[in-house]
Amino acid sequence: MPKTVRVTIWNEGRHEKSHPEVAKVYPKGIHGALAAGLSKQPGLTVVKTATLDEDEEHGLSEKVLAKTDVLTWWGHMAHHEVADAIVERVHKHVLEGMGLIVLHSGHYSKIFRKLMGTGCGLKWREAAEQERLWVVRPGHPIVEGLGEYLELPHTEMYGEFFDIPQPDELILISWFEGGDVFRSGCCWNRGGGKVFYFRPGHETFPIYYDKNVLRLLGNACRWAARPAGSSYSLACPNVAVPLNPIPKKK
Repeated sequence: MPKTVRVTIWNEGRHEKSHPEVAKVYPKGIHGALAAGLSKQPGLTVVKTATLDEDEEHGLSEKVLAKTDVLTWWGHMAHHEVADAIVERVHKHVLEGMGLIVLHSGHYSKIFRKLMGTGCGLKWREAAEQERLWVVRPGHPIVEGLGEYLELPHTEMYGEFFDIPQPDELILISWFEGGDVFRSGCCWNRGGGKVFYFRPGHETFPIYYDKNVLRLLGNACRWAARPAGSSYSLACPNVAVPLNPIPKKK
């Protein structure tokens, strides 16, 4: 892990512009709330926030990603508007070692579905339910400093079945007031990069101000960060000269 983890926070940035109830909860956008919270976490620096409508590259230029150790991603109503070329660019950087943290409704984002290779669908219900997130991998770096569970008083329910490949590590399982359960904290390795999906984060609930959520996300950024000085080559060269001589066949 680098001494200071450089984090870029990407948010679709549409809800707070068109829905007053969202702007009331997140007046500076979800990206603004995450930037304020994560910048206070030890070992992290937020190098940039970026949004869908920032420019034709959605704020994710090659220059920005080259200086990013971990990218966080929140989207919901405009997944289809993210340019395929930018998805390919982010995908390449993940395979080369950049960490990716996908939040809440980002499960339907192009980049998450591309990395997972599945539809990433799930059940859902908006009923402001209590949620209890149980830690099922105690001792994992992502849940360092947290107890047996996290509790959120009002959330949107996501329920199984969640159409994802088997996680390399399952960190959190949610229980909801209505009786549903969900795999809410999942880790995968993709090429040289690490991917973490974290379920909580609906746009009308102040979840990204919660101290335990922010601590967990800070932990996740440090866990997912591109190791200092690391390199991961995607090249598949033809090796004409073998390592050991091969006798000529008669």
